[in-house]
Amino acid sequence: MSALVKSSLARKWVMALSGLFLVIFLTQHFVINITSVIAPDTFNSWSHFMGYNPLVQFVAQPILIGGLIVHFFMGIVLDFKNRKARPIKYVKFSGRSNSTWVSRNMVITGLVVLAFLGLHMYDFWVHEMTVKYIDVQPEDPTRYLHELKEKFADPIRVVFYAISFGLLAMHLWHGFNSSFQSMGAKATNQGAVIRKATYAWAVMIPAGFVFIALYHHFTHS
Repeated sequence: MSALVKSSLARKWVMALSGLFLVIFLTQHFVINITSVIAPDTFNSWSHFMGYNPLVQFVAQPILIGGLIVHFFMGIVLDFKNRKARPIKYVKFSGRSNSTWVSRNMVITGLVVLAFLGLHMYDFWVHEMTVKYIDVQPEDPTRYLHELKEKFADPIRVVFYAISFGLLAMHLWHGFNSSFQSMGAKATNQGAVIRKATYAWAVMIPAGFVFIALYHHFTHS
């Protein structure tokens, strides 16, 4: 880890690869959650599998948590190194002319998203652990859709989710494409296609999660 922190190229690669790993997780997470709208029985089945499969619980989840820690730690290190490397005269320079607000504040949006993930873990993962290992309730493969709807019955939670996914979209708008650039994607026709695809994904996936929250809020009975 010390060598990674000291090497500029290694830091960028670790940041890019951990970010792409989290993008894959987010996509998989969305695919499961959208079935709560279009195929509730499938949602219950998949959620039950994810909640009780030992490989998911004791291998995949620790890897995911490790990926999150590495990504956010490396993001803070990169931001610190970049700020430290700037010349003093940079204070007089208007960064707005060469960069966007999002690109200059990736740590801020990232930390807000991390706080949201903490709430998300509390809402679902902590609840799952409580059901299985503290309350030791009998296994019920049909409970997941009802629990999801109960969470999104609260309008304050829905608003917070919508704001958080808006910030996530901003974070991904810059970060997803930057990951490919860090790994060597050039400003060619292929690079342009990658850039457009990452921008589209950065909007559609967070918007999809917001739609899921709103759908269950307004259809909750």
